[in-house]
Amino acid sequence: MKIIYNKIFLEHDTGMHPENKKRLESCGSLGETKIENGEKYLELVHTKEYIAQVKEACKKGGHLDRDTTVSEKSYEAATYAVGATVMASQQDGFALVRPPGHHAYPSKSSGFCIFNNIAIAAQKLVNEGKKVMIFDFDAHLGDGTEKFFYNSDKVLYWSLHQFPAFPGGGNVNEIGEGKGKGYTINVPLPPGSGDEIYMNAVQRFMPIAEQFKPDIVAVSAGFDAHQHDLLLDLRLSMNTYYKLGKLLSGKFRNVFAALEGGYNIETFPKCLFNFIDGINKKEMRFKERTTDSRIIAIDEFEARAYMLEKNLSEFWKL
Repeated sequence: MKIIYNKIFLEHDTGMHPENKKRLESCGSLGETKIENGEKYLELVHTKEYIAQVKEACKKGGHLDRDTTVSEKSYEAATYAVGATVMASQQDGFALVRPPGHHAYPSKSSGFCIFNNIAIAAQKLVNEGKKVMIFDFDAHLGDGTEKFFYNSDKVLYWSLHQFPAFPGGGNVNEIGEGKGKGYTINVPLPPGSGDEIYMNAVQRFMPIAEQFKPDIVAVSAGFDAHQHDLLLDLRLSMNTYYKLGKLLSGKFRNVFAALEGGYNIETFPKCLFNFIDGINKKEMRFKERTTDSRIIAIDEFEARAYMLEKNLSEFWKL
């Protein structure tokens, strides 16, 4: 897995905001990739009216919603983020992009996200006849992505996220609707969950992913479950991101990723490079002491996982 990056992503100027250009600058000197503008793919997920609204708003600058800031170059950066993610899906790459995407809905922005990079790439793959699993390990529920594929049996959406937390939702009863019932896996992690709960959650529900047999795995890669992240209260070590990468590449032939969250610029790049090293089956670069979960989180997680298994047992063998 190679990083797909371009300096255009630094042009999305959000000022003093958790999602700012320092996130990418913290990764050090990165080679630039020639990428295509993904504007032509936007309507795979988004409405014409919303696309026009974003384009106009970026000319003036300001806010699309209370959390999502835009500037003059934001539309261009966002469309290139889509292009980079589509490119990653063709090359099993990691699209190191901003703005992120998984909170974006077909007709509205949300949670720092303008266009839904992963959803667009996934829908393009579905249109090409592929079965896609979206593995969203950002510690916030990717509510925009979940909503878009909630009725689809062509996309398995699997999210591990802190609950309760922004944006709300993502509980064990949300498993899809219509043809998509059973194809949404929401694993709500209690605040205070550490490495052992997280890997238990992954291994516990991995049999569903294997039964689904995706042609390709799309990863919404957010690193805000790390114990020192600024916005949430999960307790992962950097080691877990390495384990995730190694597990995914060991079980699935084609895996690509796009950046979502991760806001501590001291720890974010280390988590990122650990994940990529895991995917590439290289030695883990950054080691950290394994974390434990709070006792109350362990009991709560077990209750939630049991209910989720019960809800999904009609559709999958667990």
